Amino acid sequence: MMRLDRTEWGLIALLVLLFVAALTLPSWLVNYLQVSLGTGMVALGVMIQMRAGLVSFGQGLYFCIGGYSAGLAGKYLGITDIFVLLVLGVIAALSVSFVLGFLLRKYRDIFYAMLSLAVSMILFGLLSSTEELGSTDGFNLPRASYLGWSPEGETARLMLYGVTACVAIACAIALNRVLASSLGYVNEAIRENELRVEYLGTSAHHAVHITYVIGAVVSSLGGVLWAMSLGHVDPEMTNWTTSGQFVFIVILAGSGNIIAPLIGTFLLEVLRVYAVELSPNTWQMILGTVMLLTIVFLPKGLWSLVARASSAKRTASQDVANHTGDAA
Repeated sequence: MMRLDRTEWGLIALLVLLFVAALTLPSWLVNYLQVSLGTGMVALGVMIQMRAGLVSFGQGLYFCIGGYSAGLAGKYLGITDIFVLLVLGVIAALSVSFVLGFLLRKYRDIFYAMLSLAVSMILFGLLSSTEELGSTDGFNLPRASYLGWSPEGETARLMLYGVTACVAIACAIALNRVLASSLGYVNEAIRENELRVEYLGTSAHHAVHITYVIGAVVSSLGGVLWAMSLGHVDPEMTNWTTSGQFVFIVILAGSGNIIAPLIGTFLLEVLRVYAVELSPNTWQMILGTVMLLTIVFLPKGLWSLVARASSAKRTASQDVANHTGDAA
């Protein structure tokens, strides 16, 4: 097995902090943490595609597929076990993304973005016009159970929070290893010069297809957990505004580290809450201003501040070591 790197140790530390937060922070803030972990997993799906130079404006498709898979299984099949629902969400997303991947892997740049958006909006239209699925209002989900155990009240809330935190951190660790694998390096090469990748004997189409499927699976897990947290699904999960939010998160947080989107999602949730409170009618302007300032002054996202600090610390340590060596 691969040893844990610094990022993975950081993710484990983050998991511990999430558990501590559940016991110490107000319930409303813990609720925002839980919701942001679900959407953060979708942002991770967007991020790994961005590492290959691909921007998905339709990631809400798999966010919605995950949520509706859980909802339909609970509503029509009576399945409430969270682990079964997660598996069903993965199977649905894996099937759809595997088929669509043959189409999307042929396109790049704006064509990839628009095609992914178009597919997600097709699902939005279908769900909005289907009365059996609640049309534009959607429908509610039953309370989650855990291997036959159906907790209630505060216990149920903490259990779902714990499962959400564990799944989110596990996915982040898995994706960190994907980025450190040969697939991750091939994706970075595709972003820089796809033609040279092909000359080296590696199929860029194949790598993009695999990356697209991985992003879809992670996003579907986020959709299941998000839907179970709110107890409701509706077509807005796959609307273009929702997909745009995930892209916004990655731009805000940056794609330099797998932890960034998870933190960025929570920051966005808090920013939205206070923006709505300060300016209920024009809160979108506040979010737009934050995005504009981030793009202008931090084009690599908020994580670039951490990267700069780490780089400066390493440089200072190296200078001290060189100075010590010269003195000796």
